[in-house]
Amino acid sequence: MTISPEKLQQAYLDACEAELQAFKPGNVSIHSEGHGMTVGDFRRSARASAPPLCDPALSLGEKIYHAIAETRKAVGCNTNLGIVLLAAPLLEACLNGAKSMDLLDNLRWVLDASSVDDASWVYQAIRLAAPGGLGESETEDVNSSPTVTLLDAMKIASGWDRIAWQYTNYYTNVFDFAIPSYHRWLSLWGDEQWATVGVFTGLLRTFPDSHIERKFGARFTRMVTERMTLVEQSMTFPDKPEQALRVLRKVDIEFKSAGINPGTTADLTVACLLAVRLDRLIKAGYSSASRV
Repeated sequence: MTISPEKLQQAYLDACEAELQAFKPGNVSIHSEGHGMTVGDFRRSARASAPPLCDPALSLGEKIYHAIAETRKAVGCNTNLGIVLLAAPLLEACLNGAKSMDLLDNLRWVLDASSVDDASWVYQAIRLAAPGGLGESETEDVNSSPTVTLLDAMKIASGWDRIAWQYTNYYTNVFDFAIPSYHRWLSLWGDEQWATVGVFTGLLRTFPDSHIERKFGARFTRMVTERMTLVEQSMTFPDKPEQALRVLRKVDIEFKSAGINPGTTADLTVACLLAVRLDRLIKAGYSSASRV
């Protein structure tokens, strides 16, 4: 069973927008822009990247490359490489990898089936996006032609890049941590914006952000963990949202003043929101099919 490209595009756009609606300290949202990027940049990026990401005629690597190429045309900078890298296998799992009603099973199939050709397209996408400090190693370099599959290339990079680590570990941080966190916060607050904040803060408290560490090393790791602990504590009382907002604003100003942008954590948050939506679509499709 597959899901129509139109439904997948809407799920992707909804996930990207939901992430922008959440107050993510240090990152761009409707509550606070920064780092030379605007909410409009991310919205245009989502709209530009959605069609190639959901095109069933494109391979996994082609999806990623063409999504980044369209993004560059739309905004002229790297706004969504991490989002695209994480979203493409999830969407491919619903387009061409659907072997069961379980999204994670389908995702494993897609990642295990990745090819050297997929890696070649992704290397081109990374070169086009030009993210600082990403894609270089002694054994594989995105400035050269790949000699391994996309999954094996991600294994090489997984030691220093959290997104590559997701490929190697079948999105463990998303399925085992972020999604349960999303449902826990949604149950507490009854609001997806706050659930998304909870996902973001939990991820950032627990897993060092590789975007931050590429820029600063471990200089801010402990401070970031401490600030996210404060944010989470402020969110444990849903009848006092003003308390949480006060802490979020304070931490956001502190992070942006220091140039701290938890971009990788924001990308993982989008992946969580997308996976939640795709899981619903898969189960709804199987439910409808069983009634026929």
